[in-house]
Amino acid sequence: MFQLGKTIVSEEILSNDFVCNLSACKGACCVKGDAGAPLEAQETQILKEIYPKIKPFLRPEGIKAIEEQGTHITNAFDEHETPLVDGNECAYVTFNKQGIALCGIEEAQNKGVIDWKKPVSCHLYPLRVKEYTEFAAVNYNRWEICDPACTLGAELQVPVYKFVKEALIRKFGEDWYNALEEVAKAIK
Repeated sequence: MFQLGKTIVSEEILSNDFVCNLSACKGACCVKGDAGAPLEAQETQILKEIYPKIKPFLRPEGIKAIEEQGTHITNAFDEHETPLVDGNECAYVTFNKQGIALCGIEEAQNKGVIDWKKPVSCHLYPLRVKEYTEFAAVNYNRWEICDPACTLGAELQVPVYKFVKEALIRKFGEDWYNALEEVAKAIK
């Protein structure tokens, strides 16, 4: 671990490789697990505001889940998450003809309907950020469903932090990311 501004960062984001391999995993990170995607407080309001615009991009099952549970839920730890369809996939998930899970929010953004990509926790994946009072912890989340992404990342020689560059800049800013690159160079 190392400190970068008001963050504590796992060296694993520098030493491990990762490139999503959707043809192999089919977007399992949006389908498996026992909770929705973590949401920041301001993202709950964004989801409420954009829901009418993204609704046409969602599946009927997702729309039903959102209309029953809300555009977000609050778990037992008072943390916000995306709702799930029958305790399974994220309510915002869609599937293409190949059965690959995609994000309806991101599809709406790609079509120019909205200008918000998706929750930052999804954009950052496989990284997870835990906010504390004085700092944020940035960790690499290992999950066997992402083994194909690790293999592809190693083949292409793309470290985790470079794979999620855009998301890290979105979360922490360009200066923070530039400082991260300097740490990566120093460690090599």
